[in-house]
Amino acid sequence: MLRISGPDHDKVRDIAGKARDILATDPNLTDISLDWNEKSKVLRLDIDQTKARALGLDNQVLTASLQTLLSGAAVGEFREKDKTVGIVFRVDRDSRQDLSRLKDLSIHIDGGRFVPLDQIAKIRYEAEEGMIWRRDLKPTITLQADTAEGVLGDDAAIAAYERLKDLRTSLPSGYDIKIDGSAESSENAMRWLLQPVPAMIVLIITLLMFQLHNIPKTLMTLLTAPLGMIGVTPALLLTGRPLGFVVQLGILALAGIIIRNSVILIDQIDRHIDAGEPLWDAVIHATISRFRPIMLTAAAAILGMLPLVSSIFWGPMAVAIAGGLFAATVLTLIVLPVLYATWYKVNQPMRDTPIKFLFNTST
Repeated sequence: MLRISGPDHDKVRDIAGKARDILATDPNLTDISLDWNEKSKVLRLDIDQTKARALGLDNQVLTASLQTLLSGAAVGEFREKDKTVGIVFRVDRDSRQDLSRLKDLSIHIDGGRFVPLDQIAKIRYEAEEGMIWRRDLKPTITLQADTAEGVLGDDAAIAAYERLKDLRTSLPSGYDIKIDGSAESSENAMRWLLQPVPAMIVLIITLLMFQLHNIPKTLMTLLTAPLGMIGVTPALLLTGRPLGFVVQLGILALAGIIIRNSVILIDQIDRHIDAGEPLWDAVIHATISRFRPIMLTAAAAILGMLPLVSSIFWGPMAVAIAGGLFAATVLTLIVLPVLYATWYKVNQPMRDTPIKFLFNTST
């Protein structure tokens, strides 16, 4: 859906027609239509006020006469047993329905005289808008189309909007073409969703500082949050699911799960260091000891998403969370220890080789 707006009705209709003609060649679109119907035929009377006043007529009397002649006026009722039938006075059907005979209608004037309608009024036939949709008080036409098989509506709307770039740049001041429908709703929903994100990031950083009491560790934890996208993208591509609003919502939730795993791993490393282990051993042992709990927790979350995969609405979000969580969990157990060792310049301690250690019977 695309929205064409402007101050003049005819100009808006003309722009909408040009947009429809341009998009008619798009193989991804079918059944292109506008929500304004064709113009309605109307009959107008231009009254010669000088002649009308000379004959003792005014607009109100002339309107009442035409209303009586064409639509009719109730003059009485006819009773037949228990039924009442209205008696309406008006001219015969041929005179009412034949537009060429309207000019011959007799209009009553003072003194019991009559004058033909075309003596005091000029009849014009025109076309006018039967219905005008407005948005922000501006006349607005919505261009709508169905999509071809396998084409998403939002993608088709964005592509159609780009195809109209030359037309959009040539529009006069006050006229515009904008994306409408589900694509606009998704954009607005995403904008509303992202509004609290800055405050959310500040709150997350504050909570991490309270938990870790260390700026470098907080930064390392935050750097693992985007790892989920490495799994989200392949999962959506393999299943053919769209990157819509629910997926974006799932990505935000996924970031919180990844940060939680990072906090757990860093806390385990600190526990090993407090126990007196060297940094190198603490990083390795903590990663190994937390591997099973983190992987089992991730597996439980992934399995919990499987019943939603078949859902039309929640399916893309379930696929994104499952794929992103699997990749992010594996990568967190690899990337975070590397970041930790790099930041604190952890070097492998010099020790005897494992073979000498195994055959040293004195120990």
